[in-house]
Amino acid sequence: MKDKITIFTGQANPVLAREISSYCQVPMGRAKVTTFADGECQVKIQENVRGTDCFVIQPTCPPVNNNLMELLTMTDALFRSSARRITAVMPYYGYARQDRKAEPRVPITAKLVANLIVAAGVNRVLVMDLHAGQIQGFFDIPVDHLYSTPVFLEYLKRRVKGAKVIVAPDAGGVERARAFAKRLRTSLAIVDKRRPRPNHASVMNIVGDVKGKSAIILDDIVDTGNTLVRVARALKARGAREVITACAHGVLSQGATERIQDSPIEELVITNSIPLNRQKPLAKCKVLSVAHLLGEAIIRIHRESSVSSLFV
Repeated sequence: MKDKITIFTGQANPVLAREISSYCQVPMGRAKVTTFADGECQVKIQENVRGTDCFVIQPTCPPVNNNLMELLTMTDALFRSSARRITAVMPYYGYARQDRKAEPRVPITAKLVANLIVAAGVNRVLVMDLHAGQIQGFFDIPVDHLYSTPVFLEYLKRRVKGAKVIVAPDAGGVERARAFAKRLRTSLAIVDKRRPRPNHASVMNIVGDVKGKSAIILDDIVDTGNTLVRVARALKARGAREVITACAHGVLSQGATERIQDSPIEELVITNSIPLNRQKPLAKCKVLSVAHLLGEAIIRIHRESSVSSLFV
């Protein structure tokens, strides 16, 4: 019975789930996920999962609340069906940007979501490129935190020729950018940015040499695109040869595709952790698959073997 493994998915990103299932060579588990007329989530597991190692692939991307509720109800259904272990595979962790009290009388919603996931019956969490690494500590269960770095490195080594520089769009992304620059064996630049309110940023200064180089802006999330566009304009004004952005999660809300399309950004490289809105295609966008990365982690978790080599 311990060898039984099943992979389920909600409605958040079924395409990625099928890719992961194919990599793991495990058939997709049968589950009916629908809504009642009033919008309530309805889940029915359509196969026996007693004693099974279950993985639920469900990024909490937009619509965030719907997808989060699907994850919770699927978990509860599996728990009440006597699954041996339930692992929530969340390529994108919604509410991650609300990870601290940045001002008085605000919630720490990232912690609240962690509490809900644990309360629903999840035994383990697999995430990728958290906005803040300390979110791992919000859970009282094991958390495996993967990075899309290997996927980006493989692509950018082929894509970018000549002199290049990795750009951290803010102080919070310096550690991530420095590690990436080290592996790409190139220099680092840092943007001194002031954010007057959420989703709005003002670029103040760029620390580092970008003149005549391919500037690669590295970030974890591209939401409205305001920050990336302003940083790209500042980089071009300081003589960057071209501007490429690499972001793990392409939320792309509030006219972001049009904003990026009309910007100096040469190419936006994202992963398929979040499905793209096909109604608004972005010609500049390059989507890289992380199915093999997540699939390999799932296999190792199921076999109780080390996944530390994937934490890069």
